[in-house]
Amino acid sequence: MNLAPPSPLSRERLATHVGIDVVDLPGFRAQLEDPASRFATHTFTEAERTAAALRPGADPARHLAARFAAKEAFLKAWDGAYWGRRPPLEAPVDLREIEVVSDPWGRPTLAFHGRVADHLPRTLMTSVSLSHDGPVAVAVVQLAFSTGHSGQPEDRS
Repeated sequence: MNLAPPSPLSRERLATHVGIDVVDLPGFRAQLEDPASRFATHTFTEAERTAAALRPGADPARHLAARFAAKEAFLKAWDGAYWGRRPPLEAPVDLREIEVVSDPWGRPTLAFHGRVADHLPRTLMTSVSLSHDGPVAVAVVQLAFSTGHSGQPEDRS
């Protein structure tokens, strides 16, 4: 029997937090198509916009809606990790610093940049699930990280 080696976090106290977000696709599409809107360029990295445009037979708005939901779901989970305490990063958060990337088989995960990356617990692990059906896109993000003895996320130090 082949068993994966234990995670380096398996011996530490872990906390998990879940965020979920749902996006109305018709409203989202209208926002993307508005010529006066800078929503797409202020929300998605160039790589995310390019990937959406290049997906064979895909609807870029549907693709981006699920990714927008993932960014929002991440923020909900991250904020929930600090319940009762000041958030680690004051709003506004640049959503381009939370990037949804996929492996060669299309499985999504999150990549972090800039101020967001600088404020995350050093032991953070993420899990992302995206879906869309009819006029709705949805994402669920689960965060897991070591809490040490405090029950709160450990600093990056």
